[in-house]
Amino acid sequence: MNLATRLPFSPSARLPPIPRASAHKFKIVSSQVRIPTEATYPAPAACGRRELVILTALAAAPARAEEEEVEVEKENVKSVDTTITERVFMDIAMCPTAFRPERGSAVGEDEERAAPVCPEAEPLGRIVIGLYGKQVPRTVANFTAMCTGAAGATYEGSLIHKVFPGQYLVAGKQGRKEKGEVPAPHNLERNLETVEPGAFRLRHTKPGTVSLCLSENDDEDQYKLSPDYRNVEFLITTGPGPCPQLDNKNIVFGTVLEGMDVVTAIAAIPTYRPAERIRQFNDLAEFIGDERAQNARNLWNRPLKSLLISSCGELKVAKPSLAPSLP
Repeated sequence: MNLATRLPFSPSARLPPIPRASAHKFKIVSSQVRIPTEATYPAPAACGRRELVILTALAAAPARAEEEEVEVEKENVKSVDTTITERVFMDIAMCPTAFRPERGSAVGEDEERAAPVCPEAEPLGRIVIGLYGKQVPRTVANFTAMCTGAAGATYEGSLIHKVFPGQYLVAGKQGRKEKGEVPAPHNLERNLETVEPGAFRLRHTKPGTVSLCLSENDDEDQYKLSPDYRNVEFLITTGPGPCPQLDNKNIVFGTVLEGMDVVTAIAAIPTYRPAERIRQFNDLAEFIGDERAQNARNLWNRPLKSLLISSCGELKVAKPSLAPSLP
């Protein structure tokens, strides 16, 4: 086959002029058409005024977007108020005998509910939490009521039921008191801050950040679907680093003022972590709609030692303190 049958034009014919804006120049060498590997771009002087304006705008767009993002972040920082208006405490204990299977069989149901959850608790320490009552007043009011018992229920006698190593711990799950869960509160106002964008401005940037569980909430549907449901589950970041995956999903309302050593000790306790094969079977069960899959997941990341909130309450603050560094 000759070149004339391979090309759409005669090799001896004069090629049409190629504009300067074209990315390539054609050359005919040894009866073949070759395209140089390096493109020939137009000189800046060859660009028109309109092209220069467009190129300049495109080059400046990333920097301008970054500056705008920084300005928005500064405005968010200016608009938050981390003044500590209330302080609450939680005494944490380690319980070696709580929630054993024989517990329910040894006594009747009424006696079990009246009996102390863990009579042999070993004190671990006290956590003092400062609350941002000016930033999220309703969330703080509900949390304080749960600590004092004014909500018709209390965190006292409930478990820290989840610990994610190097991230955060979770407490305040609603359920049966004899199982170390929080009874459903019946004297709390509905928290409308859960749908207000301004309530999510604070970030989980340091250990000891306290926030209301929304995305991480694991209350059962029988409680969540109730028209009187009030979410009181909370988390505390344990460090050592930030938890950006919690930002914009959970409401930060306080910080640990004292007792970070207790939080660190809790984070060091081993938790139940299923093997990879069990996780795969659980994913399959969830995919086919087996309700037992979620029940099994409730045991994941559970501390292998029972951690009990043995006591909690409010510490009176004579005068609101200065705002600490942002969490």
